[in-house]
Amino acid sequence: MTNSFRRWIFFKAGMPLLYAFGLAARIDRERLQGLLININNRLVRKTWKGPVTRLLLMLPHCIQRSECKVRITFDVNNCERCGKCPVAEFIDVSERKNLKLSVATGGGIARRTVDKIRPDAVVAVACERDLISGIRDIYPVPALGILNERPFGPCFNTRVDVDTVIDAITFFAG
Repeated sequence: MTNSFRRWIFFKAGMPLLYAFGLAARIDRERLQGLLININNRLVRKTWKGPVTRLLLMLPHCIQRSECKVRITFDVNNCERCGKCPVAEFIDVSERKNLKLSVATGGGIARRTVDKIRPDAVVAVACERDLISGIRDIYPVPALGILNERPFGPCFNTRVDVDTVIDAITFFAG
């Protein structure tokens, strides 16, 4: 069985079955979604061949500090690069690696961005729910999902390990 066929089986049969089984077994929804994201990431890392020409880094709007007066949603170039959140670091990485960077307020905008840019691959940062639905919705585009940390609750001043994101970018972009 080829690796790409395994990924297809995972998306078409494995993911729905694992999700249904997990919910029936009363496994915490976020934990179950995290498991599915990890399986996806492993499959993508096994099946990916070669560097990309169009890579998209998708960030959630909640990665920006709530105190910031300048909103970066829809245009990350509005960022003043104050250093209070990781957005400036990601802008620098996107410029160095020549990749597209987008900040989305939700799944609909994220999917529209993917449709518009038509990337070869995506590195996405979000919560479990948004990642798993986004990864599933953009299949067969390979996507590595990175969970954000939510020390103040959902969708508020979230964080992410910048090195983990850079590792995923390097995986795709070389």
